[in-house]
Amino acid sequence: MNYLAHAYLSFNNPEILLGNMISDFVKGKKKYDYPETIQKGIALHRAIDAFTDNHEETKKANQFFKPDYGLYAGAFVDIVYDHFLAKDHVELPNSLLTDFSKTTYSQLRLYNEFFPEKFHRLFHYMQLHDWLYNYQFNEMIAQSFRGLVHRATYMNDSSKAFQVFETHYGELEKCYSRFFPQLKAFAYTQYQELTF
Repeated sequence: MNYLAHAYLSFNNPEILLGNMISDFVKGKKKYDYPETIQKGIALHRAIDAFTDNHEETKKANQFFKPDYGLYAGAFVDIVYDHFLAKDHVELPNSLLTDFSKTTYSQLRLYNEFFPEKFHRLFHYMQLHDWLYNYQFNEMIAQSFRGLVHRATYMNDSSKAFQVFETHYGELEKCYSRFFPQLKAFAYTQYQELTF
């Protein structure tokens, strides 16, 4: 899952949110440098990622991107899932998505002293371009795909990924729809175990 899903699956707990959002930038034993609740957010992020990567629907979705992008297929699917979550009016009606995005940025700003350097830079652009709200729009997905390719070592073209996204949009949406309720239930169980 990508940033919107990790924020949403932090269940309105600001320290869990921070850990969930910075996890990819905290390597190895560095997690022990953070307060306990933030460490739990990092653990929740990793549990969400493992559940996502091993889910049958994610494996199906990955197949659309694998011919052109191999092992990076999952990274594209993570972005696609955020798109469908942003458009999921059961989980996040549009008015709620607006408030949720603003609240997420505000909560994270309170903890900027804990931001890893790379996340600090990323968060600037996340707020500036309101990624969390704008994932609902195809242009934001195209931009996110370009960013992914720019950061990757062995890729130089995101146009094929966007074509896959548009061509298989309905099938990808079905993968999300079958997958996300199970992920949410799993993440909430993990959250409860970590925080109670």
